[in-house]
Amino acid sequence: MDIRQLQYLVALAREKHFTRAAEACNVTQPTLSGRLRQLEEELGVPIVVRGQRYHSLTAEGERVLRWAQTILEDLDGLREELASRTDSPEGRMTLGVIPSALPTVPPLIQAMQERFPKVRFTVLSRSSREIERGLEDFTLDAGVTYLDNEPIDLALSQTLYRERYRLFVRSDHPLADRDSVTWAEASTHSLTALTEDMQNRRIIDAAFKAATGRSLVPVIETTSVIHLCAQVMMSGHASVLPEFVIGMMGDAGHLRAIPLIEPEITHEVGLVALDRDPIPPLVQALIAAAKRYDLPELLQNRLHLA
Repeated sequence: MDIRQLQYLVALAREKHFTRAAEACNVTQPTLSGRLRQLEEELGVPIVVRGQRYHSLTAEGERVLRWAQTILEDLDGLREELASRTDSPEGRMTLGVIPSALPTVPPLIQAMQERFPKVRFTVLSRSSREIERGLEDFTLDAGVTYLDNEPIDLALSQTLYRERYRLFVRSDHPLADRDSVTWAEASTHSLTALTEDMQNRRIIDAAFKAATGRSLVPVIETTSVIHLCAQVMMSGHASVLPEFVIGMMGDAGHLRAIPLIEPEITHEVGLVALDRDPIPPLVQALIAAAKRYDLPELLQNRLHLA
């Protein structure tokens, strides 16, 4: 058994396709299949349910996968710890971020890279449930998600900011000149929203239900905050979004982001990472950067303009 075989197994479980897994590992499909057969022979158990194409892992394969993920994560942690003893540690961190928090992540990454310039990042837009799964299967090093609503178990956390909600409308919308809008008033207008698998949508549904007794029935649903903003600008629909979204819209003169009241709702958003021993050094450094995090001045300025 060697590390390559474990990497091939993790890639296959992630891609659920032999050819894509082989491409991800930069090997041919016969090489990947052959090395996995060798692993089965060495362990004496079937790992992959085979047919014309990939079907799934066997029960034994799922157990081997969990061990493989742990071993590979420990290997990464070892490399990080050794690298951290140098003047300039390096490596790649993968972050899963709820869509509404994406505009707030660059300052966190910048703080890390100012201290560790050779550390690279992959930032993935993920639902809170996908972030939890990613932490558990070690495909994510850390995440940014809600801390006080549907919290993630077995996770270390560090607060970044509190999320507040506004009604985004075009400048010619009937509510555009209002200083505030109640959730009940907002419910009477044509609204777009994130899909129901997103925690932000579940939060908004609960707010509308508290105010009106009914959940939101949006005219358009999407997994993209950018698409919601485009719908507001292009079609004239309204959308309930976190106030920080205005920070990534550039010149917001054609948009209005109106505070929502009755009730006024806020939720805590922060960095999460798997609570394990030892904690990888780069994850420790990211948590330390999160403790120094402050609301970016750019976003504050945009909020005053909105």
